[in-house]
Amino acid sequence: MMTRSRFALGLAVLFLIAGSIHAETPQTVKETVLDAPRDVKIKIRMEGPYTADVPLQVVCYFPYTPEAVKRMSGAPVELDRHLGGVIGSLRQRGEFSGDEQETLLLIPPSKSIPAKKLLLVGFGPEQDLSLDVLARVGRTALREAALADASRVAFAPLIRDQGNTSFPAGDVEVALLKSVLLAYDTQKRLEAEGLADKYTLKEWIVEAGPAFFDETVIGAQKAIQEAEAAIAQRFTAPYGTTAK
Repeated sequence: MMTRSRFALGLAVLFLIAGSIHAETPQTVKETVLDAPRDVKIKIRMEGPYTADVPLQVVCYFPYTPEAVKRMSGAPVELDRHLGGVIGSLRQRGEFSGDEQETLLLIPPSKSIPAKKLLLVGFGPEQDLSLDVLARVGRTALREAALADASRVAFAPLIRDQGNTSFPAGDVEVALLKSVLLAYDTQKRLEAEGLADKYTLKEWIVEAGPAFFDETVIGAQKAIQEAEAAIAQRFTAPYGTTAK
């Protein structure tokens, strides 16, 4: 009887240890939510572009070269794997070149990724990447989101995953997000004057890897502050005059 009791106790301890290890294994998904102008919620989330359940997922690419493909790792590789190689085929065939501000809107294959639509945006030549280019990409992404009437948008620049380290992650986020917020402010001003269709952006999700999450949050906070200051300085007069 003593032997059976000890055996049972030993099994119980093993189950407790195994359960404890299993509970601690999953990595905690970090997330920070910030308030931005025009009632937009900015969510910085430790997530990849192949897991976000949103109406529109945006990803960015430099032009295709065999060397660039060799340097690519992480999220863009995994994203295209989920899509069955669609992005790689488009790029290799020259049907999405990755020129600056080039866009291509895709409907992901069934059961590939949760996002309902996928927008590809080109950065242009890697050697020409600048904060101004990033700002233009942000504007383009917002305007394409408005055309798609996407109320929730997830955005992944994928710069580090393509082997580029030209700018710190925080600076990248300032340039991108500030331009998104300013472009949305313009959209709402045009809408108020009947010059644009109604569009409401409820949430802009910034996808950030574990190594750059905290830096991206700081960049997003700065982008919001700079956007608020810039919006406060904008002209309030109508864009045009109504013909009599």
